[in-house]
Amino acid sequence: MRDMTQGSPIKLIVMFTIPLLIGNVFQQFYNMADTLIVGRTIGVDALAAVGSTGSILFFVIGFAQGLTAGLSIITAQRFGAKDIAGIRKSVGTSIWISLVFTIFLTVVSVMFTRPVLEMMNTPAEILDDAYSYLIVINWGVGAAVLFNLLANLLRALGDSRTPLLFLVVASILNIVLDLLFILVFKMGVAGAGLATVVSQLFSCLLCLIYIHKKVPLLQFKNADWSIDWTFIRQHMWIGFPMGFQASIIAIGAIILQITLNGLGATAVAAYTAAQKIDMLATQPMSSFGITMATFAAQNYGANRIDRIRLGVKQCIWLSGSFSIAVGLLVIFAGPAAVSLFVGQGQEELLSLSRLYFLSNGSTYLLLSLLFIYRFTLQGLGQSFIPTVAGIMELIMRVLAAIFLTAQIGFLGASLANPLAWLGAVIPLGIAYYMSIKRLSKPAASTSIPVHA
Repeated sequence: MRDMTQGSPIKLIVMFTIPLLIGNVFQQFYNMADTLIVGRTIGVDALAAVGSTGSILFFVIGFAQGLTAGLSIITAQRFGAKDIAGIRKSVGTSIWISLVFTIFLTVVSVMFTRPVLEMMNTPAEILDDAYSYLIVINWGVGAAVLFNLLANLLRALGDSRTPLLFLVVASILNIVLDLLFILVFKMGVAGAGLATVVSQLFSCLLCLIYIHKKVPLLQFKNADWSIDWTFIRQHMWIGFPMGFQASIIAIGAIILQITLNGLGATAVAAYTAAQKIDMLATQPMSSFGITMATFAAQNYGANRIDRIRLGVKQCIWLSGSFSIAVGLLVIFAGPAAVSLFVGQGQEELLSLSRLYFLSNGSTYLLLSLLFIYRFTLQGLGQSFIPTVAGIMELIMRVLAAIFLTAQIGFLGASLANPLAWLGAVIPLGIAYYMSIKRLSKPAASTSIPVHA
């Protein structure tokens, strides 16, 4: 556990971010390993099939990740306020809420797997493989919800190292199972999906064992299971909008995927492979943002608004520098990395990936600011403006999908992300500076509510 209300903000941010960054990189290996192994062992069509499910998975899994991250904000605030009973009660409440949403997400996602793929105009040659992969993941969505909940609760107490260790183990297991299920058992793309679910279940088991033996603060008593509707509303006030934001963004990605599908399997495969590299490259910015949620929540609970302001300022300089360096790296080295997914003789695919990296890598600074402002506001318990920013992302992606892709093809689809980042960062930045100014006033420091 790490108390982030004391000590140098930048040192705490860096020490928390490093294991979180490594963990997030290994998190990407779940899908990246699937994509790499499928593309190299089965073929480009199988690669496109797995890639075509990405936006749908983002819609479901993204909601689970956002929801559980939001629920843990209350836990982090109670930890910052040194409210032990509140921490345990928050854990019990989070489990109840997660259980309800797990059942809902599983039922809905399984029922609509094939209809959604068909609605998205998934190319006929990859439709069956896309369904085989996605249905397995959807049946196992509970594993993703549970792991993200347990990992976020540990991070709420300042522990970003333990989830890292479990992600490393799960990622290695995922790669081994990918090879076993695909090459030995000949399960095709469904084997890649099963490998992901089994690996997540194993990481859940490791988390539960660790918490039972090492983290008494997260070991709730019978009384903590009692349903307190006021406390549930407080958790949902933050948790549901954070999940909803991810789903809103995913809707834009789904619409964009529909337009990509209309460009053919090669365009889908190029976007898939480039996006995997892009997601890996942007993990430093994402990790700094997630760190700021815990940092802001703990210091908000401790009524240390001055530390929040200083931490954000220092994080902008640090994450911004990373974003520029990584952006240059993907622009020049990204296409070579894409070739690892598809092998030789795919010049058209590599040419398309260059357009993606140029348009996205050159605007990583916007993404860096977006993550910092969004997660800081969420750490403060604010949900309205981040939701508005999510809607702005949706609008910009849809406009790019409908108009730019129709006019300039693959380049228009590649510009969807930069436009979405620009549309979101403006309201987030304004809201952060207005909020920090309001909270810094003497009247604002007289009491610390559970949420803003």
